Amino acid sequence: MTEAAERFFEALPSRAPDVLGGLADGTLQIDLGDDHRTEHWLVRMRPGFVQVSRGRGPADAIWYSSAALFDRLITGEAQGVAAVLRNESTFSGNVVLFLAFRRFFPDPPGTRDPRETARRAAGRLG
Repeated sequence: MTEAAERFFEALPSRAPDVLGGLADGTLQIDLGDDHRTEHWLVRMRPGFVQVSRGRGPADAIWYSSAALFDRLITGEAQGVAAVLRNESTFSGNVVLFLAFRRFFPDPPGTRDPRETARRAAGRLG
């Protein structure tokens, strides 16, 4: 496990009020593989709240990723849904939990909100 991934998981509870809303309610087990070992994380989510622990347990969904891919996800260099669609990672269970969890990942470097871009363009025109 990389130091960046450790920091990412440690920060989840404090970020949850700003990130999680709506339908996120359940436990996601995240399995991160590296060489011949797998680290397990349990992320319990509900609107505005996250609890993180290490280990396996009862989970509503399980997501497997390589540790290297996870490092790219937490820096915005890769996208979670795209990784699943390309079979770079696997997912089973309640898809709402995966879709909610991916909101913790940053946007790709250089990404701009199209609404902000439009506002700036309108300000220059007006």
